[in-house]
Amino acid sequence: MNLDAKAIPDALAVIVGGANVVTAPGDMEFYLTEARGLFRGQAAAAVKPANTAEVAAVVRLCAVERLPMVPMGGNTGTCGGTVPLGGTRTVVISTERLNRIRAVDPVNHTVTVEAGCILADVQGAAEAAGCFFPLSLGGEGSCRIGGNLSTNAGGINVLRYGNARDLMLGLEVVLPDGRVWNGLKALRKDNTGLALRHLFVGAEGMLGVITAAVLKTFAIPPARHTAFVAIEGPDAALQLLLDLKRVTADGVTAFELLPRIALDIGFRHLEGARDPFDRAHPWYALIELTGAAGCEAALEDVLGAAIEGDRAIDAVIARSGEQRKALWRLREVGAGGHQYQAGALIKHDISVPTSRIPEMIERGLAAVEAALPGTRVIAFGHAGDGNLHFNLVQPEGHDGGAFLAERARMNRIVHDIVHDLGGSISAEHGIGMLKIDEMERYKDPLELELMTRIKSALDPHGLMNPGKVLPVERKGAA
Repeated sequence: MNLDAKAIPDALAVIVGGANVVTAPGDMEFYLTEARGLFRGQAAAAVKPANTAEVAAVVRLCAVERLPMVPMGGNTGTCGGTVPLGGTRTVVISTERLNRIRAVDPVNHTVTVEAGCILADVQGAAEAAGCFFPLSLGGEGSCRIGGNLSTNAGGINVLRYGNARDLMLGLEVVLPDGRVWNGLKALRKDNTGLALRHLFVGAEGMLGVITAAVLKTFAIPPARHTAFVAIEGPDAALQLLLDLKRVTADGVTAFELLPRIALDIGFRHLEGARDPFDRAHPWYALIELTGAAGCEAALEDVLGAAIEGDRAIDAVIARSGEQRKALWRLREVGAGGHQYQAGALIKHDISVPTSRIPEMIERGLAAVEAALPGTRVIAFGHAGDGNLHFNLVQPEGHDGGAFLAERARMNRIVHDIVHDLGGSISAEHGIGMLKIDEMERYKDPLELELMTRIKSALDPHGLMNPGKVLPVERKGAA
């Protein structure tokens, strides 16, 4: 353990070449700062290995020299999961050069990719082979598959296809001591002991560096049928979802819930966005079915019956690809980053059992209003799988800084209700450094103990992404 912070870049350059070691202050900002600018860390350098062997060599160096390490993908997370917290001797290990599609197997319906592949490129590689990779989220043009797996990303198609964990068959991982675990099996059935691959999905880089993955693909849906439906409230939305599930089996791929307030903010701040209805309605559901042509008739029948039975107010069904894009544009209108333009924002990424979404929204609205009258609540998201983004916007005319100072109190109010309903304080964004205190408050102590013991077994010196996820890690971080 002889390297000081100034000598670390030269030692890394021996492994990956000087051009792939970043130290210049301006260039380092990307690797030090959380995407929204909420958190900033320190590091001696960022290193960009070209292959698994180079990742392993970098990790071995760090292990020997006791250098904290932070794996990084596209740095698109919102919880500070890749902010380097280990001090000035920390090394950020970027996967951006690990970007090869290693294999596509259309018969086995798998694609093997390196961790630095951008999600949209994985989708494209699958499509080029006549297959469909269903993981889809707002940052798919810049997020990387290693990060998607490390946070167990969700997105719009979870209802039918599952989270990132459900789409993964095998992994290749560099462990904290530099050894490479090759678990790149393309098997759907492998009953030979513990499924070790699942340890690393959702671990946010604190157990090792994911370098490659075998992912499931599916047949390309022969047709997509998309509708935007005006409804009175969340109860009506869930009844509509139930009706659609009953008549289409697993044909419901996406079911998004949007309140009118979300659209109003979007229409004010996004150019080219247009309301498909001639008047405003309280709530909306964005629905997509995938399957044969019969699904379209089923969609029309269900929506017609819902309107006739007063379970829906109005509906628009896309009749072309352009119309489908226009309806999905409304999801962006209601959910995009432009919400910040409406004022200071306190965001929550929660999940509850789908049947309890109406209760979550009703109780959450009442509790927040009682705590700070005038707070605007934007509760939207993937209602089909129970995931809501319960965002709070400062009251009109309220000081933004004063509102953000209420973050801890508002978090407690919202998360207490989530916990009471049997939900989770993190549905798809992870814990990172943002939610460690909340993790400690709501997670079962035995679960925290078991996770800490696994961390200690794989990373006894606490070098891999210190200060993230586990409360004990945060307390021990430099």
